[in-house]
Amino acid sequence: MDHTNHVRLTSDELRPDVVEGASIYGRDDDEISSVDHIHGTGDQAQVVFDLGGFLGIGSKRVSLLAGQLDFMRDEDGTVHAITQMTTDQLKALPEHVD
Repeated sequence: MDHTNHVRLTSDELRPDVVEGASIYGRDDDEISSVDHIHGTGDQAQVVFDLGGFLGIGSKRVSLLAGQLDFMRDEDGTVHAITQMTTDQLKALPEHVD
């Protein structure tokens, strides 16, 4: 996916009503997850998502700070995020507990 023309979200837009459900893409543009929920707003919000598994079975719930993801809107206005972390780095994250 070419993100060249996608518009980056501002820190003020990093809130639940905007980013929950957004797809998360890895370094190779493979969709790796979607935002389940977030705690807080702005760059310091915790973005919670499931990693791996199938239909929630065998998955691991992890979180990153919103500032560690690059949130943007595509030409259709759909919000998505990109991480520069590798799959191994993401799998090494501690499990998130609400």
